[in-house]
Amino acid sequence: MTDLRTTALHDRHEALGASFTDFGGWLMPVRYTSDLAEHHAVRTAAGLFDISHMAEFEVAGADAGRFLDFALAGAISPMRVGKAKYSLVLAESGGIVDDVIVYRRADDRFLVIANAGNRDAVAAAFTDRVAGFDAEVVDSTDASSLIAVQGPVARSVVEATAGIAGVQPAFADLGYYAWSEGAFEGTPLFVARTGYTGEDGFELLVPNESAPALWDALLAAGAPLGLVPAGLAARDTLRLEAGMPLYGHELSLDIVPAQAGLGRVVAADKPDFVGKAALAAVVAPDAPVLVGLVAEGRRAGRAGYAVVDGDGRTVGEITSGALSPTLGHPIAMAFVSPSSSAAGTPLFIDVRGTRIPATVTALPFYQRAR
Repeated sequence: MTDLRTTALHDRHEALGASFTDFGGWLMPVRYTSDLAEHHAVRTAAGLFDISHMAEFEVAGADAGRFLDFALAGAISPMRVGKAKYSLVLAESGGIVDDVIVYRRADDRFLVIANAGNRDAVAAAFTDRVAGFDAEVVDSTDASSLIAVQGPVARSVVEATAGIAGVQPAFADLGYYAWSEGAFEGTPLFVARTGYTGEDGFELLVPNESAPALWDALLAAGAPLGLVPAGLAARDTLRLEAGMPLYGHELSLDIVPAQAGLGRVVAADKPDFVGKAALAAVVAPDAPVLVGLVAEGRRAGRAGYAVVDGDGRTVGEITSGALSPTLGHPIAMAFVSPSSSAAGTPLFIDVRGTRIPATVTALPFYQRAR
């Protein structure tokens, strides 16, 4: 793992006894104590995540909105300053290069956050697509750190954190998929009410040099409230319960948005965008579609396991699966034949030669109380 990159918080993770794994070319904490304990902490109190491996792109210029309308699947130029939007980078084929979140920081300025493993692919796509627009794209990933606080008491944690000041709109007034600006110990702080766990939460972007002190301050403020550091293992089971796709599992160049239940993300009425022509073509009627599966017992289907019908015919494949810590039974996402995709359809997961009964269910598996 000597060639893997580390975040500005790596020393903090080592001091906390984290176990590490390769994720998107970064050496990231997979757990600190227990996957289950960290998962349950996020559902009942709060978890603290280092997500500095995510890629950040600053887009600025008079044509910034028009450029992103062309480069992404969604309608970006109508966004209001202060808001965020989930979108997709598509290939000409209509397949998914990456899923991203776009923040409108000014009339002529946006922040786009992409997945770590797709940083180069997104950078290449933006570089290719910006030609002809009065806009500039700058990869700012290496200069900043991103820290997430997720869980029912997340707001209480960030409000109590020493050193955070001048956040406007205030944490309490910040809507979901919106952002604020403030300062942490005198350095710029960007705060978004976004996350990848199915819980309320905030993602805080600061210069690398401020990240260790912010991490320490958040831990100190959150410890009395039940906040714990949480790793990628808990993050994965949390996002699975929330029905959130993971690139390389539910999303890929071989999948078009409608197959993954993301047709709503595509602004098909835009005059032009990369992938528009391909998406206008008729998708094969037997193209697999993404569904949720709830299984019996305690044995969970994992990525790559076959899904079969009552006659033993393979009708699909698991993309993500786990024994749900919150719900207490196995859950999975899978691409299956449209004829087997209706909610309530009985199917089976082939778990190492044993057929485990499963039922198609609507996503998400878990929704927090509002």
